[in-house]
Amino acid sequence: MNRFVLAAVLAISCGWALGDAQAGVTEEDLRADQQTVGDVLTNGMGRNLQRFSPLETLNRDNVKNLVPAWAFSLGGEKQRGQESQPIVYDGVMYITGSYSRLYAIDIHTGKELWQYDARLPEGILPCCDVINRGAAIYGDNIYFGTLDARIVALDRKTGDVVWNKKIANYKEGYSYTAAPLIVNGLVITGNSGGEFGIVGEVQARDAETGELVWTRPVIEGHMGTLNGEPSTMTGELNATWPGDMWKTGGGATWLGGSYDADTDTLIFGTGNPAPWNSHLRNAGTPVEGNKGDNLYAASRLGIDPKTGEIKWHFQSTPREGWDFDGVNEVVGFVDKDGNKRYATADRNGFFYILNREDGKFVAAYPFVKDISWASGIDETGRPIYNEQNRPGAPDTASEDGKGQQVFSVPSFLGGKNWMPMAYSQQTGLFYVPSNEWGMDIWNEPISYKKGAAYLGAGFTIKPLFESYIGSLKAMDPNTGEVKWEYKNSAPLWGGVMSTAGGLVFTGNPEGEFMAFDAETGDKLWSFQTGSGIVGQPITWEQDGEQYVSVISGWGGAVPLWGGEVAKRVNYLNQGGTVWTFRLPKQMADAK
Repeated sequence: MNRFVLAAVLAISCGWALGDAQAGVTEEDLRADQQTVGDVLTNGMGRNLQRFSPLETLNRDNVKNLVPAWAFSLGGEKQRGQESQPIVYDGVMYITGSYSRLYAIDIHTGKELWQYDARLPEGILPCCDVINRGAAIYGDNIYFGTLDARIVALDRKTGDVVWNKKIANYKEGYSYTAAPLIVNGLVITGNSGGEFGIVGEVQARDAETGELVWTRPVIEGHMGTLNGEPSTMTGELNATWPGDMWKTGGGATWLGGSYDADTDTLIFGTGNPAPWNSHLRNAGTPVEGNKGDNLYAASRLGIDPKTGEIKWHFQSTPREGWDFDGVNEVVGFVDKDGNKRYATADRNGFFYILNREDGKFVAAYPFVKDISWASGIDETGRPIYNEQNRPGAPDTASEDGKGQQVFSVPSFLGGKNWMPMAYSQQTGLFYVPSNEWGMDIWNEPISYKKGAAYLGAGFTIKPLFESYIGSLKAMDPNTGEVKWEYKNSAPLWGGVMSTAGGLVFTGNPEGEFMAFDAETGDKLWSFQTGSGIVGQPITWEQDGEQYVSVISGWGGAVPLWGGEVAKRVNYLNQGGTVWTFRLPKQMADAK
């Protein structure tokens, strides 16, 4: 081929590449996100939520040479907790901030390209800080949710509003904090507000127009919709709920979901049943069998992405009475025998393995210490309850109405809360951010009032150990063995990432962004960001170099709900900074 023909071919190739970028993100791009190292297109760095990168330029030997490339301040007084995961595409990073803001940043310079502020109304009712956990990208739009329970589509190049749709009524206690999920041209969302007697729901919208395609409430007795018409009821009316309690049954789908392309299944977790008081929820209902289970709260659901029909369910905490939400992420992986499995580290302190075809229970292992509410999990996946460690029914004869107080482990903030774990295809281990704490908890009288807290319980969180609360654990999903553990004085509340370079990244409330040896747990590198890290790290390749980014900014549920634990972190400064690091080419081979 002569040089003129070659030049023509290159020009056409470049033109096609440019045209593809201008056409935006496709379903095929989303499906391949984990394998394409030049961008990060999905929450979880792949819709299976493994948070694993095949990049290995940055490794155990050279991570000490990682240096800051740029930092971007979210600015202003709107700080609070920053739990976002960045999206990177076509030279731009998209990151959400507290109070429902979204920023577009030039990844070469750290310069702001545009900013969108949702301008929230008065009267929003967020449970656990004014956080946002990230955006989604598809076509030429960038999507994110807001604290007044809306989903917004913006033009990714200009930040102009393409459409803005209402998920639910914020005045009734609904909000939205998760990163949306895109599957086959549909924007899939959950909802938040489990402490207000709302009803958890999953919704699917046309990505181009924002119009509803289907809805699936997750509490039995509620009717789903498909193409604007009633479809099927969720579960069976009053099968596991007494009277009209299902109408305000909770089950918020507040952490969003994952997608298993192999089985064409959405997997969403559901939150606590409402109210927390399990005695009130089961008044007059026998608890033999599954009568008091309060389906489908505290569960994982497999959902058909085309219709919203529930394909399977697994309930991690039936007859839940400790605020052990079942929303924690469900991660697809392949076990040592080649079986396709799901793993999920539940708020209740147990690490579950499920079958990917039907969600059936395979195994469960405790991943935090001194669990007191249950003595274990039986062969069907149901807890073996320690009923003496269930908070007692309210005492209507007493002045304050308080029932018997118990000390329960873990606390209601969970063995693991929202903060995502990572899986390494290299080591076969899960890296689980966990916390060792318990709580005094008791039940109180409560009645439902629209837009008011609907708990029927009181609590005080207490650390189990003087020396540490947070614990990053490397777990073998085949055996439940903890291979190594990193202990942190303050609770861990940020996400984890693993890489093929044998590294595990996470941050702590004290502001340290850290890299560990994935095999041994040795801390190999750290950087002080100036504020607590409760965000989610990512990595990508740019101009032949590997980059790592995380958002720093202390907040979230711990300082708001942490009881005695909050005293350990009340000195920490708020902040809002995106920190981006690079491994210079000349240092890649340096040891």
